Amino acid sequence: MKVLIATDKPFAKVAVDGIRKEIEAAGYELALLEKYTEKAQLLDAVKDANAIIIRSDIIDAEVLDVAKELKIVVRAGAGYDNVDLDAATAHGVCVMNTPGQNSNAVAELAFGMMVMAARNMYNGTSGTELKGKKLGIHAYGNVGRNVARIAKGFGMEIYAFDAFCPKEVIEKDGVTAVDSADELYSTCNVVSLHIPATAETKNSINYALVNKMPKGGVLVNTARKEVINETELIQLMEERADLKYMTDIMPAANETFAAKFVGRYFSTPKKMGAQTAEANINAGIAAAQQIVGFLKDGYKFAVIYLTIGAGIFALSSIFRKELSDFALGFCEGVSVVLIVGSAIYLIVHFMKKKSQ
Repeated sequence: MKVLIATDKPFAKVAVDGIRKEIEAAGYELALLEKYTEKAQLLDAVKDANAIIIRSDIIDAEVLDVAKELKIVVRAGAGYDNVDLDAATAHGVCVMNTPGQNSNAVAELAFGMMVMAARNMYNGTSGTELKGKKLGIHAYGNVGRNVARIAKGFGMEIYAFDAFCPKEVIEKDGVTAVDSADELYSTCNVVSLHIPATAETKNSINYALVNKMPKGGVLVNTARKEVINETELIQLMEERADLKYMTDIMPAANETFAAKFVGRYFSTPKKMGAQTAEANINAGIAAAQQIVGFLKDGYKFAVIYLTIGAGIFALSSIFRKELSDFALGFCEGVSVVLIVGSAIYLIVHFMKKKSQ
């Protein structure tokens, strides 16, 4: 079995060494494709790979078409938006990620950006302090919880909104749960974004929502570029000279933001949230362990995911009236991906077994 690490932004050497140890201990071969500059290089490398570990690299239908031996793709990070899940399902390829492994790294970067904004980009002028300010966490997942933990040390008042996380879970952490995104933005001086890019969330951070922020508001985005309505945010920042936007995902309109909003806008040159040695190691080794487990007992994972998918679908049907349209759509979408993907994998798996 051949496991390929395909990374435009390479893992730290210590992470690669840890991945190699896990893969070779299982008796598999490890191949590296790092800092590639053309898609053709990726297409050539995946031809005989049985498994792939990626970061923000794109795995689309074209890649899957040539990867005839591929069984699993693991993204060392959170989210799946750089993998074509429909194409993976059609090819009988399992897709996993490593949620939580880089959460602290992303949360620390978010706070670095908050401090930078509060101190006027370190331009030598008098800024403000985060202590006593109201922080809004938009989505209370692994990163959001780490942001809350750090915010307590800064002495901030912490609020959170998450359409899927029960209020009691949020408030158990000493965080005030609010009922809507509108309430979060109208309440908080700083909002830290941690929502995924889905059909429902793309362009959802728009003029109307951000305009609810109090004077001097700061929006920090370490989530996804697609959730920001860039045209409307530019319009709003032109009208409100008090707002600042800090992002770890360079906007399509980066040049416009940089030219128009000097001292109020900052973007990293490349996504840097997970770019720490610790996050590299954690996510890389977790990805390697998931691949080893899958290649040894892949059908068991498929059965588990099939069961989880069926459970989510059943629960969303039972509580249909209690769920918002967004929450219901998300649950149904996740359940369909899990059920269909797992079913196709099991069919392919047992057909191959029968033919051997």
